[in-house]
Amino acid sequence: MSTNRRSVIDTLLTALAPVIWGSTYIVTTELLPPDRPATAAMIRALPAGVLLLIYCRRIPFRADWGRLAVLAFLNIGLFQVLLFLAAYRLPGGVAAVAGSIQPILMMLLVWAMERRRPAALGVIAGVTGIAGMAALLLSPRASWDWIGVGAALLGAASMAAGTYLSRRWRPDLPVMAFTGWQLLLGGAMLMPLACFVDPPLPPLNATHIAAYLYLSMAGALLAYSLWFRGIARLSPVAVSSLGLLSPVTAVVLGWILLGQSMTGISLAGLILVLASVLGVQFNSHSAPVRR
Repeated sequence: MSTNRRSVIDTLLTALAPVIWGSTYIVTTELLPPDRPATAAMIRALPAGVLLLIYCRRIPFRADWGRLAVLAFLNIGLFQVLLFLAAYRLPGGVAAVAGSIQPILMMLLVWAMERRRPAALGVIAGVTGIAGMAALLLSPRASWDWIGVGAALLGAASMAAGTYLSRRWRPDLPVMAFTGWQLLLGGAMLMPLACFVDPPLPPLNATHIAAYLYLSMAGALLAYSLWFRGIARLSPVAVSSLGLLSPVTAVVLGWILLGQSMTGISLAGLILVLASVLGVQFNSHSAPVRR
């Protein structure tokens, strides 16, 4: 298989992860018990981590545990609870404006840590993505909860840092074991919050159980496996830019399933975001990747 074709396949598989994550907002607001962000985050992460580790049966080396714990905190523990907090407090698309800064944060991290100036096309594409997300959300009914906005901003920063460090600190583990340990450790970090901060879960009906199963099996086990596979094969900036597909998915699902407005400006914003993702991918694939 040619290098270009392999790169395209890796990009498409990695892109499935943020598309799946984009459904988190509508599943959270429409199908889960309300106001339990830490509980939802823990249920999403912990069972998926256990299943992956039962399948893989790989133990990290002693020297890797500290870094693995930091990655689990950034990618799972902190990010997931902030994601669900934003999902509970904001309409699905509104959280996207804050989340769309992730590619820019990734470029700044690469510049600060590796002294590599981001290419002009990459910067333009990142700014275009933010402008596109803002246009997507220009609606008279858009509401802003500042706790939710702050959670979305911190979540974007946490995911950007976790994505960058996942490539630099990758232990000698298969992708599924690397994913499983992060999900297990991150889920364990969320247990105190779920037990002592969130209200207890009400009796769960079939809809609740199906929603939690979807979030765990598709949103954690499958999506994170694809995400960390992509981090190992693509540049951090290229992977981070694909995260813009998550809010785009949330906006489109809200438009199709909930009847949320999509104006001409919003459609133009959707095109800008997709152009931004394509621009970052073209810039990343045309430049040499450090491995």
